[in-house]
Amino acid sequence: MKKDAEQSYLGKGWSFPPIFDKLRKQVDMVVNEKDIEQSLNILLSTRPGERIMQPSFGCNLDIMLFEPITTTLITFVKGLIKKSILFYEARIDANRIEVNTENINSGLILIEIDYTIRSTNSRFNFVYPFYTDEGIDQDIILRNSGFSR
Repeated sequence: MKKDAEQSYLGKGWSFPPIFDKLRKQVDMVVNEKDIEQSLNILLSTRPGERIMQPSFGCNLDIMLFEPITTTLITFVKGLIKKSILFYEARIDANRIEVNTENINSGLILIEIDYTIRSTNSRFNFVYPFYTDEGIDQDIILRNSGFSR
């Protein structure tokens, strides 16, 4: 028996972002741990209200965009993430959630999630990069406009 067939109870779904194979006329699928990892990525990058049939699905990480990064905000964000995982990713238990702000000056916050898959008792970790700035080099823009940080 194939390994994918044995562990299909962990889940199977479309790859994210979806990749369409023209020759086979189908969508690439992911299974097992990869499906859970991509599900976490979708959960953390979706705002509540974006999904029409599931308006409460998602994790509202956008609250961090214009707020000063304080212990209170980090604790609040950890709670949001834990609640979202509890309600929308029932295949795992979140053991530890950390918000790494070492690169905050370059506009990057790393959200580190250590989790256990309930059915197999296997431990994994997932790191979600959250960007507080646009995806372009802002220092170049500031220098060219005559401003500096």
